[in-house]
Amino acid sequence: MADWQGYTVLFLIWLVSAILVRVVLNRTWTKPHLPPSPLALPIIGHLHLVAPIPHQAFHKLSIQYGPLFHVFLGSVPCVVVSTAEMAREFLKTYEEHFSNRPVIAAVDYLTYGSQDFSFAPYGPYWKFMKKLCMSELLGGRTLGLLLPVRSEEIKRFVQFMLRKAKESKEVDVGRELIRMSNNMVSRMLMGQRCSDKDEQADEMRKLVHEVVELTGKFNLTDFIWFCKNLDLQGFKKRLKEVRDRFDSMMERIIDHKLVRRKRKETGGSAEVKDLLDILLNVAEDENSEMRLSKENIKAFILDIFAAGTDTAAITIEWALSELINHPDIMEKARQEIDMVVGKNRLVEESDIPNLPYLQAIAKETLRLHPSGPMIVRESTETCVIGGYEIPAGTRLFVNLWSLGRDPSHWEDPLEFRPERFTSGSSQHLELRGQHFQLMPFGSGRRGCPGTSLALQVVQATLGSMIQCFEWKLSGGENGRVNMEEAPGLTLLRAHPLICIPVARLDPFPSSQIT
Repeated sequence: MADWQGYTVLFLIWLVSAILVRVVLNRTWTKPHLPPSPLALPIIGHLHLVAPIPHQAFHKLSIQYGPLFHVFLGSVPCVVVSTAEMAREFLKTYEEHFSNRPVIAAVDYLTYGSQDFSFAPYGPYWKFMKKLCMSELLGGRTLGLLLPVRSEEIKRFVQFMLRKAKESKEVDVGRELIRMSNNMVSRMLMGQRCSDKDEQADEMRKLVHEVVELTGKFNLTDFIWFCKNLDLQGFKKRLKEVRDRFDSMMERIIDHKLVRRKRKETGGSAEVKDLLDILLNVAEDENSEMRLSKENIKAFILDIFAAGTDTAAITIEWALSELINHPDIMEKARQEIDMVVGKNRLVEESDIPNLPYLQAIAKETLRLHPSGPMIVRESTETCVIGGYEIPAGTRLFVNLWSLGRDPSHWEDPLEFRPERFTSGSSQHLELRGQHFQLMPFGSGRRGCPGTSLALQVVQATLGSMIQCFEWKLSGGENGRVNMEEAPGLTLLRAHPLICIPVARLDPFPSSQIT
């Protein structure tokens, strides 16, 4: 008994000593002066405050805690930015401190250890790929050569909608837009269309869907430190299965491409180079600044599919939803298209510079419904911003959804009003990251290199949909589209947009879509 009493006394002495040491250390060590923060819970931090839709939850917190606040997502320190002025500080003034993207377990695994472009760490490889994207892969010359591919896929989409119009059948608009985008990306990337009858194409669509789903799901491994080596949600098995399927498919596609290239070298007909041709040229060029591995190529292709398929389709779907809810805006857009293009041919990419109201609709859609609602970065070194210390290794969230709703920059910010981009102070705002109240494609060195391509696809497709069809809403509430958002990495709609297309051109310019 005496021994237990002794142990108890020793334990109490140790406990009191530990508390005293902690108090002394807290007084002598200076804590970093962090931005304001809500009360955190043990282990999970502030995770309970950001469900189910993080950008909306962050927006509500910014109203209470200001344009810059601090949260812990599990054990991950984060800062959230909600105004253009503060975004400028992080993404321009201190850009060099925030040029990395955080390592996300699912993305890292699917991209062969972040050997892609989008999530690769800032360094020589990333700089090389950025230069390659801007000069060749997504540069003006390549996009010009691939223009017929984009035009043909839009015409195929219009043809499909025309058949549905003749049958008076309803259509899941978002699903068909994703199918069109997938076909377009596949042809520009690999020179082959995702035909509905092609097993490989169907498999690619499924894989892209699963990749987007897996990378958008909350993963304990990314946020709770003691879960790093655990798989409590069963992600690892599914990730391995998806990556193995993707890897096997890409091996077949690359081998097939190499065979075709050899045939061309031995006298086959010349073809327009697709993006895979360009990547393989770089991989084979002994004088290239950097040689690309097969893993680099496969990871980059996954990037393009995942980013290029969803985002354009989502933006067009949100735009059409807004236009159905605002028939006066839809009619004004039709009048502009009828005046500039006429009714005897379809809208083309070359018409877009002469359609300022259509451009304004695209801008207003991206202001209210940015396809990626948050920019995510990670600090590489400690810095002081806005009087607060931001430690190295802090994750940065720039809430684009909040920036587009900031009343200090936008009059009646919740109203869908394209006219704000045709006159007044917002008339000359661009979408390429120079104006921090409107940067749906990011800003600075980590800005999206596919901005030009995305805008061309969104505006040309939307223009054709406005020009060619009336859109009769199926199952709407009081004739209005439900604008509720769904959780996800991208800004998905909570409810599919189901419409019956009604052809409005008579005669229809069918010669262009056969």
